[in-house]
Amino acid sequence: MSELESFPFGTRTFVMGVLNVTPDSFSGDGVGSDVNAALNRASRFIEEGVDIIDVGGESTRPSGIYDGVQEIQEEEEIRRVIPVINAIKSRTSVVISVDTYKASVALAAVNAGATIVNDIWGMQRDPDMTSVVSSTGCSVVLTHNTRNPEYSDVVQDTIFTLSEMVDKAVQSGVKEESILIDPGIGFGKTVKQNLEILRRLDEYKTIGRPLLVGTSRKSTIGNVLDLPVDDRLEGTAATVALAISKGVDIVRVHDVKEMVRVSRMSDAIVRGWN
Repeated sequence: MSELESFPFGTRTFVMGVLNVTPDSFSGDGVGSDVNAALNRASRFIEEGVDIIDVGGESTRPSGIYDGVQEIQEEEEIRRVIPVINAIKSRTSVVISVDTYKASVALAAVNAGATIVNDIWGMQRDPDMTSVVSSTGCSVVLTHNTRNPEYSDVVQDTIFTLSEMVDKAVQSGVKEESILIDPGIGFGKTVKQNLEILRRLDEYKTIGRPLLVGTSRKSTIGNVLDLPVDDRLEGTAATVALAISKGVDIVRVHDVKEMVRVSRMSDAIVRGWN
């Protein structure tokens, strides 16, 4: 059984906390290669109520993946993430995902204890990623992403593409029950298009897979509020609350304590409280 099959989706919203083991995180919260710092951050997340910890060893900020920033080598990415995953796994039972689009990194992470692969290219970038996911039985997040954003209707077009990605994955041996979808806020979309997606998030439920959304500290919030990356907490909270009202299953966030509270309050309103 994949990790996703154990989550009671529909009962509440689950919170994925971002743990960047990078020196150049766009959000400014990367812990670099300091395993102790990463473990302390993970422990704090757990105390604050996180459900999943998403470990990333390469910055995937949209401005970096499109403008020719040099990608790090697979060996370096593995060197960054595996000690952290090992440390978290040896001390906690929290669910771990790995934020990577490289098959070799995903395989190493799953072997170390990660059970979800969060691929911002939706298994379209590395031809070996599908076989890693299907052979290990791990869960996978398929994110909509494109270098050439041309849409007639950004929501319907991304729904169509995500549906195709799900079908392709299943045809390649990935269990449908192990797939999450992410509309890719900030990836190949303008500010107006990102806001349109947020307004119409409920339409993505027609794909039939659990929905993950990551808006935390992103430039859309910065552009709307004219605020730097370290001052976007309230903007993030607004997008998280809206996403939950639209039926999102998982929110990916940097500020775990605050967004767990936002999620619980939003769930009480949307799903009922007892």
